[in-house]
Amino acid sequence: MPEEKAGIKGRIAEIEYEQIMFSRCTIAHQLYSGGLDRSLYLLMSRIDGQGPMSITELSHALRLDNSTLQRQVTAAIKDGYLERIADPQGNVARKICLTAMGAQRLSDSRALSTASLEQILGDWSCADIEQFAKYLNRFNSSIEEYSEAKRA
Repeated sequence: MPEEKAGIKGRIAEIEYEQIMFSRCTIAHQLYSGGLDRSLYLLMSRIDGQGPMSITELSHALRLDNSTLQRQVTAAIKDGYLERIADPQGNVARKICLTAMGAQRLSDSRALSTASLEQILGDWSCADIEQFAKYLNRFNSSIEEYSEAKRA
C-alpha cells in the first residue's frame, strides 16, 4: 500500500506538470496566432456560454476579485468586445454581454484554437479523443467542485 501511494503521488506530480505545460502551450498559441489574451478569452467564453452576467457573477464564476475583473471588463468594453446592459430580469446590477464584434472575435479565436487542436490530435484515434475529452471534462468538474468547497 505505501508503494502504491508513493506511485500515485508521483503520477499526481506528473499531472500537475502536464497541466502547466498544457496551459502554457495553449496560451502561447493564442497569443502568437492572433487569438485573444487568455484572461479575455476565458471571460468572453464564460459570458458566451452563460449569457449576460454581472461583475459579481463573473467574479464568482472565474474566481477573480471584483477589482481585477472590473479592470478586465473595462478594457474589453473600451476595445469594443463587451458592453454593459440593463439586467433582463430587472435587477439593479447591470450585466456584461458580448458585442457583435466581441462575439465574432471570440468565434475567430475559437476557430484558431480548434483548428490547431485538430492538427495536434490528427493522428489520435476517435476513441482516444473521446476519452481525453471525457477526462478533461471530469478534471475540470472536479476543479469546480474543489473550488466551491474551498469557498464555503
